[in-house]
Amino acid sequence: MATYKEVNGTAVTNNAGAFPGAADGELWFNSTASTFQYQYGATTSAWSTANNSNNSHKNSASAGIQTAALTFGDNPPGPAAATESYNGTNWTAVNDLNTGRHYFGGAGTQTAALGFGGYIPPSTGATESWNGTNWTEVNDLNTARTRLNGAGATNTAALAFGGYPPSTGKTENWNGTNWTEVNDLGTARYSGAGAGTNTAALMTGGIAAPTNALTELYNGTNWTEVGDLNTGRGYIGGCGTQTAAIVFGSNGTPKALTETWNGTSWSETGDMINGREGMAGAGTNTAALGIGGASPQVSTEEFSTTTAIGVWSTGGSLNTARSNLGGAGTSTAALAFGGQTPTKNETEIYNGTNWTEVNNLNTARSRLASAGVTNTAAIAVGGWAPGAVGVVELWNGTNWTETADLNTTRRDFGGAGTSTAALVAGGQPTPSKAETESWNGSSWTEVNDLNFGRIEIALAGSTNTAVLGFGGNMDNVSDSTESWNGTNWTEVNQMSRPIAAMRQLAGSGIQTSALAFGCDVAQGTGQTESWSGTNWTETSDLNSVRGYLAGAGSTNASALGFGGLGAPGDSTATEEFTKPGTLTKTLTS
Repeated sequence: MATYKEVNGTAVTNNAGAFPGAADGELWFNSTASTFQYQYGATTSAWSTANNSNNSHKNSASAGIQTAALTFGDNPPGPAAATESYNGTNWTAVNDLNTGRHYFGGAGTQTAALGFGGYIPPSTGATESWNGTNWTEVNDLNTARTRLNGAGATNTAALAFGGYPPSTGKTENWNGTNWTEVNDLGTARYSGAGAGTNTAALMTGGIAAPTNALTELYNGTNWTEVGDLNTGRGYIGGCGTQTAAIVFGSNGTPKALTETWNGTSWSETGDMINGREGMAGAGTNTAALGIGGASPQVSTEEFSTTTAIGVWSTGGSLNTARSNLGGAGTSTAALAFGGQTPTKNETEIYNGTNWTEVNNLNTARSRLASAGVTNTAAIAVGGWAPGAVGVVELWNGTNWTETADLNTTRRDFGGAGTSTAALVAGGQPTPSKAETESWNGSSWTEVNDLNFGRIEIALAGSTNTAVLGFGGNMDNVSDSTESWNGTNWTEVNQMSRPIAAMRQLAGSGIQTSALAFGCDVAQGTGQTESWSGTNWTETSDLNSVRGYLAGAGSTNASALGFGGLGAPGDSTATEEFTKPGTLTKTLTS
C-alpha cells in the first residue's frame, strides 16, 4: 500500500495545535491533542441580490438555468407580455409574448421555452413556444386554467398540472404538438411549485385542503405522495429536478423561507433577502434564480450552496467589559474607547493579540460615533455623558484632545472616515434622526440628510465622501441601506436579516466592501452580512451573541468585533473575522 507521502508528495506534518499554514485538505498531526486534522474552505448556502429586471414580473413564468434564464409575463398593470433574457449578470428585453398574461406555467430553456395557461382575463389554455427569438402560438391546453404549474426540459416535452378555477388536479402532457390528459394529481391544488421533466416531475405546496405542504412525484404515469414541506405555503417559486429541487417565497409568513429537496425530504436552508410571493424560478437546488414577485417585482436573487464565507475566531479579551463603545482601526490594530455601564472613558489599543490600556478620553461617554482607519489616529464624536453631548475628541496615538463640537448634539448614531475626514449620520434626540455632518479636520458642516432618519445606524467608509449606512432603528427597525457619494445619500439594496434584528449592530469596512454584525441580543443571533458593493450576503455568525458592540476593519474580508451587550451583561469578548475562512476537521476512527 502506498504511503501518504508517496500519494501526496509530502509527509504528514507534526504540529503542536492548529496549523494555520496548512493547505486545504492537507493532513497534519496535532501533537497537543494527539489527533490527525485537516482544514478546508468554509462555504454556506445563501441568497444574494442580482441585477434587477428591466420590467415588472409578478406571477410570471420562467425557463432555463441560473446563468441562462428566460422570464415572461406580468400581473397588470405591468407589461403582461414582457419577456426578458438573463445571461448570469444582466437582463435584456426580447420579443414579447403574443398573448400577455400572468399566473401561468412555464417549461424549457432560455432558447426553447414553453408558456401555457394563465389569466388574461379570463382563464386561458393558450400555449406559446419560444425558439430563442420569437413566440409562436401552438395548440391550447385541453383545460383552460390559471395558477397552474409546469415542468419540462424543452419546448417539445412538458407537463402542466394543477390550477384554478375550480381547484384542480388535472395533468396534461405536451409532445411538441398537442396536449394529452394524463392521470391527475392526488390532491387538487393551485399556486404551488413545480420542477423536473414531463416524465419525472415534482409538485409541492400550493393552496389545497387540508394542507398546503403536500409533495407529489410523477413517474410518467402516476402521481405519488411523498414527504411534506416543513412549512406549507402557496404562491411560491421553485425549480430543479424531481430528486433535487428548491422552493422559496410564500404568500404567508415567513415570506423568505427556502427549502431544498434531496429526493426524500425537505430541509430548510438560507432565507431569501427579499421574501415575497408570486416569484418565478430557474435553475437547480444548488444554483437557483428567484425572479420578480410581489414586491419588488423587478427583484432578482441568486442562490448558491458554495458561497465562500468568512469565519469568526476568538481574539484577546478587552480589559474592561462594556457596551455602546466606540471603535477604530483594523482587525490587527484597533482602538476601543468609551462605553457603559456605567459611562466610561477607558481607552484600549489592540495589537492583533492583546488589548492594552492607554490614556483615557477627556469626557467619559457612551452611545458615541467613531471613525479612524488606524489605532493611532481616531475621532470620538458626541454621545451620552449622561445627556446628549456634541463633544469631539481626536486621538493621536498617545492622547485625546478636544476639538470643535458637532453642530447638532446627539447620541446613538453612526460614524465613518478618518480623524481628518469623517462623516456622522442619524441619532437622537435630533428632530428627524436623518441629520448628516461632515468633518474636514477642523470643523463640522451640515450636509444632506439620510433618506430614512434613524437611530443606531451603522456606517462604513474610509473617507467622508464614500460611506455606506445600514440598519438601525426607524419607527422600530430598518433594513435600509444607503450610499453616500460626498453630496447625497442614495438607497441601495437592503439587508437580508430579519427586520427585527437590525438594531444594535456594528459595521466595518468601506463603502464597496463592508461587514455588518451583531444585533439586539433579545433576537438571539450573531448574524453577519457581507456587502460586495452591490448586495448583502449572509456569512458566519458571531460566536458570542451581542448587540451594542464596536467594529473595526478595512474590508468585508477582515474585521474585528469587540465589547457589546450580551447575556448576562456587558462583554469583554473580541472576535476576528477572516474571509475566506477555513474550518478544521478532526479525523475519527
